[in-house]
Order: sequence, then C-alpha cells, then structure tokens
Amino acid sequence: MPHTITVHYAQGILQAAQRLGLSVPADLQAASLEPRIPLQRQDAFWEAICAASGDTLLGLRLGSALQVGHLDMVGALLMSCDRYGEALDALLEYYPIIAEGSAFQREQDTTQVRLVYRPSYTVRREERVEAALASLVHLTRWITGDRVRPQQLALSHSARGEAARYVEVLECPVTFDSGENALSFAVADLDVPLIQANALMREHLRALADAQLERLGAQSLAARVQQLLRQNPRWGKEKVAEQLELSGRHLNRKLADEGTSFKLLREQVLHGMAEQLLRESSRLGEVAERLGFSDESAFAKAFRRWSGMTPGQFRQGN
Repeated sequence: MPHTITVHYAQGILQAAQRLGLSVPADLQAASLEPRIPLQRQDAFWEAICAASGDTLLGLRLGSALQVGHLDMVGALLMSCDRYGEALDALLEYYPIIAEGSAFQREQDTTQVRLVYRPSYTVRREERVEAALASLVHLTRWITGDRVRPQQLALSHSARGEAARYVEVLECPVTFDSGENALSFAVADLDVPLIQANALMREHLRALADAQLERLGAQSLAARVQQLLRQNPRWGKEKVAEQLELSGRHLNRKLADEGTSFKLLREQVLHGMAEQLLRESSRLGEVAERLGFSDESAFAKAFRRWSGMTPGQFRQGN
C-alpha cells in the first residue's frame, strides 16, 4: 500500500498556502477532502505551490503556520501529556498517523536530547523538511507555554535563503549542511510540564491512536510492546513475547533491529507510569506492587536510577 498523510496536515498546508495568496490547482484542492492523502498527491501539491511561489523559505513559513489540530489526534495527544519528554515519546510512537513512511528518532546524552527527522519523500524534500521541523518548533513553544525552545535546528541541506531569516522565523540557532535533520533540546526540557496536561484525555486519545495505527498497519513492534506493558506493567519479556507469538530471543532480535530493547522499553513505560501514580498521591507500596516490584525499596532504587531523585523528592517537586 502507498504511504499516506492525514487530511488535517494536508488541509493545514493548503490553507496556509492560500493565505499567502498562492494558486493551488482545483484538483489538488479537491483531493484534500479525503481522510488520508496519498504521498504522490502531496508530491504534486508541493511541486505546484513551490513553483508558484518565489519565496525560498516557503516550507518554513507554511510549517510555522500549522496548528495543533492539523496533526490529527496526535496533536491533541501531545498537548494532553504531563511533561514535554512524554510528548516527545508519543510523537515518535504515533507519527505514522500524521505521515506514514517518515519518522522521528530520539537520541540522548547527559546534557542534550536530539530529535532526528528521517523523511521518506524526495519531491521538494528541502521545503517539506523545513515545514515539518518548523511545525514542531511552533508546537513545542505552544504546548509548553513558551518554556521550551530548541537549542539548535540542524538541516542536512544548504541554506535556501539568508541564515538570519531562518533565525527570525524559528527564533533559535540554525546550522546547515549538517548531514541530518534534527532538533536539539536540553535534557532538563524533558521535565517541563505542559500547560494543558489532562490524564483522562491522554489515555482516551492514546486508545484511539493505537487503533488508528493498527488500521494503518504502521504500529512498530516497539510500540506494540509498550502498549502491552502499559496495560500489564508486571509482565516480563517472556509473557510479552508470548502475546506477540514470538520467542523471547526473537523478540530481542526484532527490537534490536528497531534500535531498542525490551529492557529500555519496559523502563520507559514503568518510569512514566510511576510518575503518574506518584502525582495521584498513591501510597509508595501500592505503586511498587502495581508496577511489579518486590517491595518499596526496590521501586525507590529503580525510580532514583530513572530520574535522579527519590519518589519523595519527586512528589515534593510536583
């Protein structure tokens, strides 16, 4: 099946182009009424608007004009997360709902988080990459109340206009000919609370997003493992593998092919669930038992490894 994008993203780009006074062929406008837009039609659309515009930074301007709603249910899901780091994890997991084929990959060291964008398209690639990353810069500032801004945007291509114009639009440093397309953030930004966090809404939207991924056939094995662990946090590798009709060893190999591991995925899920339960004022013993730890001490030790603080310190800060 050919890759598609959500109609909401296509309409957002179309509306932004029309506001700029660009002429869009009638057949391409009509195509934006379908629930999912084939990538080939988006290729034609981008070719048409870029040819009609003399603005070398058109992609940057169109991406900056996108709103949360243009990212389908994923935009609302990101907005409902508790912390920015949780929103980034949700973006990686559910990005195929916005655009199949392309993907984001998260890399992290002790001081910096990098969100690497890997597009699948080739037509007007530079303009579309700039649109995708500009929309994420805009979304980040909006959902955090302007408390998080990228430390840097790296683009694999050369500057399409004056570098100062990029900084003017994005309000962050930009580098070119970088070998990859990526946004960099401070590790501390992962803990920034979101201004419209809503736990009930998040879980509702996550269930809808899981169902949509299954319909698209785009859910990665890692995402399926995370989904099972959120539903059954006490499960170990063999139980999860059994549900996926795999052996534990085969599960390990397939997750390694996706650049992750069962241990890493389980710890990410348990960390997120632990923070949520602690915010809800659950007793420490209840949290430990629900997440499958032998006692409070084992949970506290794991939580300190994950977050660099004790459960008590986390509660005091929240």
